[in-house]
Amino acid sequence: MKDLQHNLLAVKSIDPIVGNNTTEGTGVGADLAGFDGALLLAHLGVSGDTLSGSVYVTVGFQESDALGSGYADIADADLIGGANNVVVDAAAEDEVIVQRGYIGSKRYVRVLITFTGTHTNGMPISAVVIKGFPRHAPAV
Repeated sequence: MKDLQHNLLAVKSIDPIVGNNTTEGTGVGADLAGFDGALLLAHLGVSGDTLSGSVYVTVGFQESDALGSGYADIADADLIGGANNVVVDAAAEDEVIVQRGYIGSKRYVRVLITFTGTHTNGMPISAVVIKGFPRHAPAV
C-alpha cells in the first residue's frame, strides 16, 4: 500500500450542520499554498423538505486570490469530474457527495451550497477540501 496520510491534508470548508440558507452553506476558503492540487467535496444528506424546481440546492465551487474576498465560480475547465454548480432538486438526487478535482491556479478555494426557495426543515450539509501534491511532505 502507498501512504496517503503524509501526502494529503483535509481541511474543513463547511462544518456539519442542518442548513436551510446560503449563509450556512458558504464555506471557509482553503489555502492551497504549498500544494499543487486539491479535491473539493460537498456532502448533502436527505432533505427535510420536498425538493422541486422551486425548492432546491446548488453545489458550487469557488476560487480567489484573497482569503476573505473576491470569490468567483471556478470555470468548468479548471474542474475534473464534472461541471460546476450541480443542482439538486429531487429526492432521488439528495444524500450525495459531490466531488471535483481542482486544477486551477488560484490560492484559495471553497465550497458554496446555495439554497433556493423555502427550506423550512433544512438539509444536512458539510464540505471539506483535501489538499494534495504537497511541495514538502509530510503534509501538515
